[in-house]
Order: sequence, then structure tokens, then C-alpha cells
Amino acid sequence: MTDLRVAVDVGGTFTDVCIFDDADKTMRVTKVPSTPDDPMRAVIGGVERGEIDLNSVSLFSHGTTVATNALITRRFPKAALVTTKGFRDVIEIRDGTKDELWDAYKDVSGPYIRRRDRFEVTERVDYSGRVVEALNEDEARELARLLKKRGTTTVAVCFINAFANAENEVRMREILQEEMPEAAVSTSAEILPEIFEHDRFNTTVSNAVLGPLVAGYVERLDTQLKDDGYDGDLLLLHSGGGSMTPAMVKRFPVRLAASGIAAGAIAAKHVAEQCGYDNAVGLDMGGTSTDISLIADGELRVTKEWEVEYGHPIVFPSIEVLTIGAGGGSLAHIDIAGSLRNGPQSAGADPGPACYDQGGTEPTNTDANLLLGRLGTDLAGGAMTLRRDLAEKAVVETIAEPLGLEPAEAAESIIDVANANMADAVRLVSIRRGLDPRDFALLAFGGAGALHGAEVARELGIPTVVVPPSPGVTSALGCLLVDIQHDLSTMYTAVASTADSDDLEQQFAALESTAAERLRHEGVAEADTELKRGISMRYQGQWRSLQVPMGTGPDALTEAVRTFHEEHERQFAFRQDDNPVEIYQLHLKALGKTPKPAFTPAEADGSALPDPVERREVYFDGQWHDTPVYDRDALRPEMELAGPAIINQLDSTTVVPPNTTAVIDEWLNIRIHLSASEGDEK
Repeated sequence: MTDLRVAVDVGGTFTDVCIFDDADKTMRVTKVPSTPDDPMRAVIGGVERGEIDLNSVSLFSHGTTVATNALITRRFPKAALVTTKGFRDVIEIRDGTKDELWDAYKDVSGPYIRRRDRFEVTERVDYSGRVVEALNEDEARELARLLKKRGTTTVAVCFINAFANAENEVRMREILQEEMPEAAVSTSAEILPEIFEHDRFNTTVSNAVLGPLVAGYVERLDTQLKDDGYDGDLLLLHSGGGSMTPAMVKRFPVRLAASGIAAGAIAAKHVAEQCGYDNAVGLDMGGTSTDISLIADGELRVTKEWEVEYGHPIVFPSIEVLTIGAGGGSLAHIDIAGSLRNGPQSAGADPGPACYDQGGTEPTNTDANLLLGRLGTDLAGGAMTLRRDLAEKAVVETIAEPLGLEPAEAAESIIDVANANMADAVRLVSIRRGLDPRDFALLAFGGAGALHGAEVARELGIPTVVVPPSPGVTSALGCLLVDIQHDLSTMYTAVASTADSDDLEQQFAALESTAAERLRHEGVAEADTELKRGISMRYQGQWRSLQVPMGTGPDALTEAVRTFHEEHERQFAFRQDDNPVEIYQLHLKALGKTPKPAFTPAEADGSALPDPVERREVYFDGQWHDTPVYDRDALRPEMELAGPAIINQLDSTTVVPPNTTAVIDEWLNIRIHLSASEGDEK
């Protein structure tokens, strides 16, 4: 029988595995160290460590950092860009903006494809889609032969105005495939048929440079899983909060950028719904970074304006997540002004924190927590033993002695700076949008989130912290909660009041036909298909647009315009009902429904709080406290404990500081309630 659902999420330090058994509705977790040189080794290692019989697996879902890491490290295959004559430098000119506007010495990093690998051909399409000049096929074929001689393995074809008519791009792709059949070819009209050339070109270039890397990784993993007995499709989480099969990954690999980040946000939304919170902040703190997501009115925020590196936009819908360099492996250091800093540099998985005894000598948040007694010496269920003496040595030599502090004072200062950095990031996603974090719950997860969650909440005045049952692998759980999803769009400009409803319906029908073909290609039954229309509109004279849902039927456009006015007022605090509304773009979200785990609440058995497994001295607020340490597996619903306390489990450690109370709820979450005085922001 195939009763198991397996999700694997690859992080910077650990690879997390979540196994849900449909037969008895139980979940178990495991984790193994990540293998940055070849992430697949950690995935297969996690399967082996979890003793998973792949013959019994009905669904295998995977969140991967392969695409994100490739864009960060720029270890690309031999790539080329082919564009319209005169537009070779679009991805170099960009949009003229800078990340640090007032820093004259800091420039945006160069494009993913160097100028020497960017080529022009003769062709021209005007704004309306009329072919002004057909593709010069002699030039195109000569260029294709040149690229083959140069050893090019992937090509981005980006013609100006191809969004309006892709005829010349399609012919260029055909010629490339005839001359160099082994090369991967991405065309801008297929990847992103939108008007702004920099966004369209760069998204296509990103897709091209990732193609051989991501497709190769996914193909190897898919083959290995099938060889080991898995009989289903490997599902890969993408940035938009859905999943893709290997067949679609081969065509749209850029969608896997930010794959693992989205998993944590999806899991945070699930936990918030279970606990009855419409407003929550997800704090996913791993070994290298912290990912912060926002659930407002029960929904995750989605953006189309994002990038892995500033200046290189990827214009696909993505769950909005703010990532900062604050993780268990973040390095503490003193800057040139003598101030204590924390991150964004990280010890990563290799060599890791000093206490790992793998060659690291600089202090990290993990070393500081170990020195303070908040973290025990056994990590990942005994898979790794931490050395407190090495942690203390790193903290003393790098921080305590230069600042004239005692070791524990220095370690607490390291943690305070890390918490302040995370609190500032939460303010950016909440207060910046007019939202008061005190109206939210904080969901703390990731390998290190539960260590820091309560103190970050105290910094922000948030009254409640929720720690899920398996915080260290919560992101992996998110991979089990998504459907196969594709996001399609097409440009469509018209004034809403005079738009041709029949033509509008034909455009949506064309998108739906493409979506249906993709889902059929992925083996999705028609009964499991769901299509959701959307439409982007703007007031006449505006540049940016706003997307709202679009229904079907004769009154659908009128209803969409009404929704646009309301949403514009909600987001921007004004509306202009007398100003004509322009249609800008049509959208379609295509969902292929996949079975989800059926979670059941646990029942309270009336048992008393168990005895602690040990007691140890833990440092809080400038002094040592005799603190009980509990085994989380022994905690049942309705049990309550007062801080200070430490709760240990395989994948994480939860810190319950003094003046707080922790309660176990029916979903086995730990809910930490801060006292009234703790809930007031400093």
C-alpha cells in the first residue's frame, strides 16, 4: 500500500524530511546535514535516515535551493542571449535604479549573461504586433552555427515587442534547435509575454541560465527515486506557492527560485488557520537566514516584483517573503567602529559554528545559545555533539575580550543583536504597511526560530508566540500542503467601459486552453483542475496596475471594475470612480488539486506535567536561572508550564523565558503567552 506522503526541504545547513502516514494520521520527522556541493546526496540521505520505503510513498514533494543558489553563486553553463538589433544592452542598462541610492561607490551587479555572449539579429515587430521586418534567417542560421562552435548549451531569445507577436521569436527558436538540438532555448514570449522589456528579458535570461542546472538536478533526483521504488511524480515547490512536475520544470526552471522560502510561508499560513489567527507573522529562522512572511486577514501576500539579486527581476507571482542574514550560523563580529554586529555572513554547513568542531573559529548564534545554556550539547537527536568549550573560546576571543565583557554577557549581547535584527525586519513587513505587529501572533519555526521567538515577540510587543509541533521541519510540511499550480498572463489593453466582452472571453479561453494542456501533460485529471481568472487594471494615466479577481458571465467585467475601485482605496487610500479604468493584463491561475494530509487534533488525557529530563543553569536577563528541561514528546494538550523552561526535541529547541507561560494546544503547538509587561514594546 502507498500510505506515505514525504516532503523534503533543503536548507543552507540542514535538509529536513517530513513523513505523513495516511493510515494512522501520524507524522514523523528527521533531518540530515545539507550537502551544498550536491544537494541530492542530502535528499537521498534523508530518505535513508527516515527509513522510508519508497514503494509505500504516494506523494514525494521537494523544496529546493538549487535555483536560488545558482543565481547567487553565478555558476552558470555557457549561455547566450539573442535579441533584436539595437537591444543588446537592455539587461545591462536595466531601469536605472540602485539598491543603495546614496552610495556612489556601490553599483548593481552585472547581468547574468556577459556582453560578449549577447548577439543581435535583424527583425522587427511594432507595438501592435505587426511584423515590420521578418527575421533574417541567413543571419539567424549563421549565428546558430557560431553559438554551436562556442559550446553554448542554453540560449535566451528576447525580441523587442515579442509579447505582441511571437512569430519571429518562434522562428529563431526553430533555427537554433535545428542547428544545435542539444541546447536549451527559452523565448521571452513563452516565459513572460509582458510589455516591459527589462523585466521580460531578465526573467527569460534567468530561465535560460538555470535550465541545464535545474533540469539536470531534477532529472537525476527523479530517476534515483524511481530506481528506488517511487512510482509517482516528483513534485517541486515553486515560488508562487504551488508545485510543478519535472516536465514543467524543464520548461520553466526559473520558477524554482525561492522554492524553499515559499514552503515556510505556506506552512505558517496552515498553522495560523489551525490556531484561529487571521493575522500572523511567520519567523522561519534556519542555519543561514531568517525568512519573514505575513499573513493578513487570512491570506499570504503575493508579489510580482522580486529578485534574488537587486537589479535582476524575476517577474512571476511569488509569495512575499523578506529574507535577512540572521540564522543559527550567523557570525558575530565587531565592526571597524567597535560596534557588535551579527550577520549577514554565515558559517553555513561547512565549516559551521565553532561548537560543531569542524574547523569554524568565529562565534555564531548557535555558539552563543550553547554558552548561555539555552541549547543542549546534543543536536538533531544526537546526530551531532556540540562542544561548549569551543563555543566559549570563540565568543571570548572574538567578542568578550575586545569589549571587556564576561563570556555570558558577550553571548547574550550576540543574541540581543540577532533578535533586534529580526524585529526590525518584522517591522518592515508590518508597520511599513500600516499594520500593528501587536495585533498579530508570531509563528516561530525553523531550526532556530523557537530559540529566539519569545524574545523577538517581546521586542515587538507581540502577545503570543506559536511554536509548531516540528518547528525544524515546518517548511518541509509546507511542501505537502500545495497543489500543482501554473500562472499564465497575456497583455490586453483597452478601456473597461468600451472593451469587447467577446474578445475578452476569447483571450481568457486561449489562456485556459494553454493551462489545460500543461495540466494534462502533468497527468492532472480534468476533475481535479481549477482555473481562476484575474485582471490587472489601472486608472487612465497611471503607470502601475492592480490585479483583482475576474469572474465569468455577462457582468464579470463590471464586477471586476467595482472590485478594482474598492481594492485601490484599500491599498492606496483613494479611489477615482469618475476616472476611466483601463484593462492592462489578463491572468490565469491553473490549479491541479493534489490530496492533502488529514490532520486530527490530539485529546487531553488529564495527565500532569511530566518531570523534567534534567535541570541546568540558563542565562536570562543578566543572571543564571536554575531551569527545567522538558522532552517535548512527553507534553500533551492542556499542559501548562511557567518560564523559565527549555523544551527539547529532535529538530529544534524551544526557549520559554522568565515571565512567560507556555500552554500545549490540541494541535500540539506550544503557545507562549507573554505577560502584560512583556507585551509592551521597549
